Amino acid sequence: MNEFNLAETDKLLSTTRAVRKRLDFEKKVDLKVIYDCLELAIQAPTGSNKQGWRWIVVTEQEVKKKLADIYRMGNSHYLESGKMNASDQGETQNERVFDSAIYLAENFERVPVLVVPCIEVKVPANMKSTLSSALYGSIIPAIWSFQLALRSRELGSVYTTPHLEEPIKELLEIPKDFIPVAFIPVAHTIGKKFKPAKRNPLKDVVFKNIWNNN
Repeated sequence: MNEFNLAETDKLLSTTRAVRKRLDFEKKVDLKVIYDCLELAIQAPTGSNKQGWRWIVVTEQEVKKKLADIYRMGNSHYLESGKMNASDQGETQNERVFDSAIYLAENFERVPVLVVPCIEVKVPANMKSTLSSALYGSIIPAIWSFQLALRSRELGSVYTTPHLEEPIKELLEIPKDFIPVAFIPVAHTIGKKFKPAKRNPLKDVVFKNIWNNN
């Protein structure tokens, strides 16, 4: 007998969305819930079981505002040009995604809680791509576990990438041998119903044994 409720598990996995416009900026988030979710996150697998992750939970408004300014400084051009390109190409879905990302950037400091996952770096700055994948592979599974745990508690989140590393490290006093990997805004959601996203058919993205062999 399966110990998991597969219907509920599948629902959690298929409806955990990148939430931006539906983040409730006004409702307070219980920090105990955040720490409960982080307890689950650090059960995730990590390279060589090093557990080199650190998590900064930001709630102070002044710090959030400074991080928001850094985020906009590094991301605004990318988001605006991405939306323009999607519009020019008639890519309606991508245009909506960039529009929601711009909305989040404009309201970044209003997020009740901002979590900054960091990972310890013990390889050269010009590391090979294989080492890079191992590095991020040691933190991204934990981030996704954190987001799934949030979703199961009716909180929304989104994985978004900060493009300016050094100002973030300076502001948050992150040691030189750690890097911030992402910003994870967390809030209650406006409405609780989320559904699976439209994706390409599995046959178009899954190959058997070799590339393009179905």
